[in-house]
Amino acid sequence: MRINRQTLLTLASDTVAQRTRKERNLLSAYLTGSLLGEDYLLGGTADIDLVFIHLDESPVEREIVYVTDDVHLDIAHYSQKVFATPRRLRLDPWLGHAIFSARLLHDSQHFMDFTQASVRGQFDRPEIVLVRARPLLEHARQLWVALAARQSAQPEPLELAQYLYAVGHAANTIAVLSGPPLTERRFLLNFPGRAAAAGQPGLSAGLLGMLGAPHVSAEDMLAWLAGWEAAFDAVPHEQRPSRLDVSRRKYYRQAFQAILVGEHPHAALWPLLRTWTLAVSFLPDDHPAMAGWRGACLQLGLADQGLIERIAALDVYLDTVDETLDAWAKENGV
Repeated sequence: MRINRQTLLTLASDTVAQRTRKERNLLSAYLTGSLLGEDYLLGGTADIDLVFIHLDESPVEREIVYVTDDVHLDIAHYSQKVFATPRRLRLDPWLGHAIFSARLLHDSQHFMDFTQASVRGQFDRPEIVLVRARPLLEHARQLWVALAARQSAQPEPLELAQYLYAVGHAANTIAVLSGPPLTERRFLLNFPGRAAAAGQPGLSAGLLGMLGAPHVSAEDMLAWLAGWEAAFDAVPHEQRPSRLDVSRRKYYRQAFQAILVGEHPHAALWPLLRTWTLAVSFLPDDHPAMAGWRGACLQLGLADQGLIERIAALDVYLDTVDETLDAWAKENGV
């Protein structure tokens, strides 16, 4: 299948049309994500992000639908009750931005038309932007408190996932000051621009430092791909989460490879480490695929004394983010 924007948009529209004919409780559907812009391909692969809103509860929260090895549908399902107070949705960093920029594909009762208009009202007012940012920082700080109380030097997958979650929230606190939260594959590619927009370009280097990027090269990360693939494939079928659906294997791998041969190879570290850590969290400690992940963590300085130092660095980083929010609020009269 030849991939271009129009082909993917048609596929999105056709999918919604087919579902609305079959599913009577499908109230609205809209397109969101990278396909709304021009930069929708990475490594020759793409996903089509759709949101389905149901009159009643949906049987699933997220659905991955295989199209080709290079394209899949990523469908989020919500009950209409989630959208009951549209003005409150503008305060949600993820749903708020998704609704604001959504392209409506099905809305026979004008449910989303009204919701979108309500969300867009006063969306960019500084006090509203700040309300979207603050909870991200607060959650990151809560995660740091739990990490600071840790006892073991050797990281466990769930513990490192918690660390990455906190780091991601810290970065997105800055990102939402000038746009939507950052997506996984392009996280480190797009963060420098958001940090610069907030008047803190140095936060970009700090973010790479907390991930251990200075300790590894593009060649190191290329060598890790076999270990990542082994862990990805080893996730038990009955436990496999949507993020690691088999349809997304090439979606991730092609992105890693494209970034690693590009101008900013360290930008591959975020999606690589996040998905690798998630995959090994479903494996027993003695599984052979754990060895590659542990070796990568050690090399990155995310194990033993290095992890303790990273957690301390996260404390300082969160303080800087907090100070940045205060300065931004003052500059914008909040």
